[in-house]
Amino acid sequence: MKKIWILTAALANFLLAAVNLNTATLEELKSIKGIGETKAKAILEYRQEQNFTSVEDIKKIKGIGEKTFESIKDSITVQ
Repeated sequence: MKKIWILTAALANFLLAAVNLNTATLEELKSIKGIGETKAKAILEYRQEQNFTSVEDIKKIKGIGEKTFESIKDSITVQ
């Protein structure tokens, strides 16, 4: 029973750890696997002009294509 609780807590932590593209700091964006300083700054610049309305909007950032999106889509959210 203890193992089930630990696994449930770990899963909840993972799900809650999604980075909100509309509120994340530079450091939070850089914590996403595959997003470095340059892409994180590009996300912040995009956000100054308009908010992300869906997680797919991240593909509008130069250097973030379908392959990168597929690898990070579970790590990001838009609220």
